[in-house]
Amino acid sequence: MDGAPDQGAEAHYRAALNQGRLLIQRCESCGKHVFFPRSICPHCWSESLAWVEPKGSGTVYSTTTVRRKPDAGGDYNVSLVDLDEGVRMMSRVDGVPPGEVKIGMRVAAEVIEEGGGGLVVFRPEGAR
Repeated sequence: MDGAPDQGAEAHYRAALNQGRLLIQRCESCGKHVFFPRSICPHCWSESLAWVEPKGSGTVYSTTTVRRKPDAGGDYNVSLVDLDEGVRMMSRVDGVPPGEVKIGMRVAAEVIEEGGGGLVVFRPEGAR
């Protein structure tokens, strides 16, 4: 990076996270939701993408546990979550031990502040 300010869809997404909001895109031409932020719909190639706030509910598609020594922060999980809107996100599921996250588990998104910015994590549905 050259130190220039971020621009485009990625910058818009990160700015929303830093304000505590999760946004994804929805194509105004084909109606499909899109994630990761981009300037062209990968489904129909339209440039008409609008920012929308998803419900935030989803299902764990895949998960793994990353093993770390306790003094390095301990174990954590990395999970792929399919949002009900049809997009897949990678993050972690908080609120349960890393090894207890299960494929098919229903989860809800939450934006937290971590490392100086907003971060999407998931929690088991009903655990907020």
